[in-house]
Amino acid sequence: MRITHVESFRVPLPGARPPFVWRHGLLGSAPDGEAAVLRIGTDDGVAGVALATRPGMASAVEDLVDRVLREQLVGADPLQREYLWRRIWEIDRTEELPLPALGLVDIALWDLAGRLAGEPAWRLLGGFRERIPAYASTVTFRDVAEYLDVATQCLELGYQAIKLHAWGDVRADAELAHRLRAHVGDDVPLMYDGSAGFDLPDAVHLGRALADAGFLWYEEPMREFSVSAYQRLAGAVEIPLLVAETSDGAHMNTADFIVAGAATFGVRASASMRGGITGAIRTAHLAEAFHLRAEVLGDEMPSRHLSMTIPNTTFHESMVTANPVVKKPEVDKAGYVHAPLDPGIALPAGLAYPRTLAAYVEDGTSTSE
Repeated sequence: MRITHVESFRVPLPGARPPFVWRHGLLGSAPDGEAAVLRIGTDDGVAGVALATRPGMASAVEDLVDRVLREQLVGADPLQREYLWRRIWEIDRTEELPLPALGLVDIALWDLAGRLAGEPAWRLLGGFRERIPAYASTVTFRDVAEYLDVATQCLELGYQAIKLHAWGDVRADAELAHRLRAHVGDDVPLMYDGSAGFDLPDAVHLGRALADAGFLWYEEPMREFSVSAYQRLAGAVEIPLLVAETSDGAHMNTADFIVAGAATFGVRASASMRGGITGAIRTAHLAEAFHLRAEVLGDEMPSRHLSMTIPNTTFHESMVTANPVVKKPEVDKAGYVHAPLDPGIALPAGLAYPRTLAAYVEDGTSTSE
């Protein structure tokens, strides 16, 4: 079996309804735009797809396919994922690919392999569980009162834990952490994601407040350029740190955080930011060797497969983007996300695409129905 064609299609991507924000100074939800579908087809008639939804990725993927990927992939064996994974990293040396683009080919190849085998990707990866508890991962809300209201709704809907994305104001965020802990009681796991909003002194100040409030982990308070800064933070706070989400280099860079003692809770495993399914699994195995957690990023379909595969992950992230809270359909009444059953990655068919992604897999066209 050989790869015969590599294609990209632009599909409409509706913005969030209602729009939301990420802390002070960061862009929130994107307006209506476009996503990219990467499709890899073979001479056996089996194809796999991957979906890129980040703003600007539609044009970036189209350019990469036409200029680089098609030439590099056509004629290759699609089941040689290790070889092709390394090939993409070699291409990155000269192209400086956007982080979300690094894993697209790998995701499409895992989707293809699952469709060929008639099995969901998590089963091909070995599988560890068939369900996992979900935590509600908030966007940034207006004030403390709204956060507490959202937290109440999340717990009533069955979510088993809550992670804050707050304002990026060290004192306001510290107050919110204490108010939320008092509101939900001692038994609900709470986490905090700083979205890289702080320098080291403020990260230390907030980290100590989160430890006092009994938070489970402290995620990305600073940009992840300096391992030394995270090493100093780890030595100054008691709350465990979850690191290496957006740093370049997948498991290779993650190793530096671990060896420096900066990953005191664990690291992020992500198909979108750590080099696809293969890169995320490498990262998870690395963390497991050090008895650390590898928490899966995001709630897209590749993340669901990773959550069912990686033993050392605790929760599945489920985004809460609006008040009133609308629970994601994959989260059941008890707050669990269950393993996908369809072959491959089984990317979603909705989002007002002109055709379902299944149609892209079957015939590779983008003609509206």
